[in-house]
Amino acid sequence: MADSTLSELLLVYGTLKRGHANHHQLAGAIFVGEARLEQLDLHDLGPFPMAVPGAGHVIGELFRVSLDSFPALDRFEGVPRLYRRWRWRSSDGPWLWVYLGSARQVRHARRLVDGLWGAACPPPGRQDAFCTAPDLQDR
Repeated sequence: MADSTLSELLLVYGTLKRGHANHHQLAGAIFVGEARLEQLDLHDLGPFPMAVPGAGHVIGELFRVSLDSFPALDRFEGVPRLYRRWRWRSSDGPWLWVYLGSARQVRHARRLVDGLWGAACPPPGRQDAFCTAPDLQDR
């Protein structure tokens, strides 16, 4: 992905994060760092989280993703049935993409007040299907 004009920033906050089971969906994306988005609430749906517009914040990982990757990511995220891809402004200023659900979808789910989901993988031997960091599995 040599030409940054053909890419966009994407914030991920769940199983697409580094060290989690679906990170391979971001093959070829460039990790930029962490970012915080305001006016969003993060909810724990069990195997994955869902962010929705709200009064809180979400902390996730920021990636530079090629424009060609978005159709496959949209399919993986279940757009438009499960999630929708929204433009959102990060706390530091740049606009980026983030996948969001609706309040109706999380009405019975626990809100993660700290804005983090699956922040760290469990120790070796205790991973589940959603936390498969290769460096932990090889120990």
